Amino acid sequence: MELTAALLDLCKPFDRPIIAIDGPAGAGKTTLAEHLSAALSLRYKCTTLHMDNLYNGWNNSFDFHLSDALLLACTAHRDAKKYSLSQFDWINGAYGPATEIPDAQLLILEGVGASLPVIRPFLAASIWIDIDPHQGLERVIARDGDSISAEMQQWLSKQEQLFRDNDSQNAADFVLTT
Repeated sequence: MELTAALLDLCKPFDRPIIAIDGPAGAGKTTLAEHLSAALSLRYKCTTLHMDNLYNGWNNSFDFHLSDALLLACTAHRDAKKYSLSQFDWINGAYGPATEIPDAQLLILEGVGASLPVIRPFLAASIWIDIDPHQGLERVIARDGDSISAEMQQWLSKQEQLFRDNDSQNAADFVLTT
């Protein structure tokens, strides 16, 4: 069975399903989210939340801001209620004003930490995309430039600790390798 068909099956019991795509930086989570959104939009109106917009900068990326935002998004989505989230402005180093998230029938959460334990009960499915962290780092630097190289070196250890603390890969319904 292909991934899209399997996800459609897993989403059936949910009125408003949520799919999380987690894994190391540079693994291809955003690309997969785009492809799944396009494929699943034949059945559902989809919205994707990118964790990059929710992190509290480089140093506090995985603090309560991320878990609170994910919990708010999942609860509001499940309950079909409007909600707004503040997105982090990486240039100014602070959160911007909250903006309303477009309503959808299916919510895709994409990024490092997208499958935190606090929201797992809300998920129809969780996907882990695996990649060697150093290859992922090379991809990120090629995409975003050398100017973030120092931050990304620190990011590797932070994301690894997050994954260990939350058993993210083992909690996934699907494990893909790039």
